[in-house]
Amino acid sequence: MNELTLLNDLFDDFEDDGYTLPSFNFKKAFAMPKVDVKESKDKYALTMDLPGKTDKDIDIKLANNILTISSENEYKTPKEEKKEEKAESKEGAKYLIRERRYSKFSRSFSLPEDVDSEKLAANVKNGILTINMPKKAITAPKQITITCA
Repeated sequence: MNELTLLNDLFDDFEDDGYTLPSFNFKKAFAMPKVDVKESKDKYALTMDLPGKTDKDIDIKLANNILTISSENEYKTPKEEKKEEKAESKEGAKYLIRERRYSKFSRSFSLPEDVDSEKLAANVKNGILTINMPKKAITAPKQITITCA
């Protein structure tokens, strides 16, 4: 197959009998950054929206032809948030609006066989991550001559 394949964890929730439909986590699904993948004759380009993120906030790994992009936001961890809430409740302060939360994501993609994994290049600008994945030359089938013994 010559296209990027998303490794989706939607079916990770299947029961052992295999007959129960997986649960769908709307909060998790909408928290995942959106991705565009474009193919040209010499490369693939993956673009992901990561508003407010810098190169220090994003972790990109490649192992066994699986590209994984992950990040945690700069807000406090759930444990730190609970500690802060307890301290503020003693002072009589409370949140009126609280939309910013601790979150993390990880997305994995199976790369096509024709990606040159040695030449992957990533950059982030204005909250948009771009990963360029050059294609490697595919060798043409070689004709083997048969000799008589």
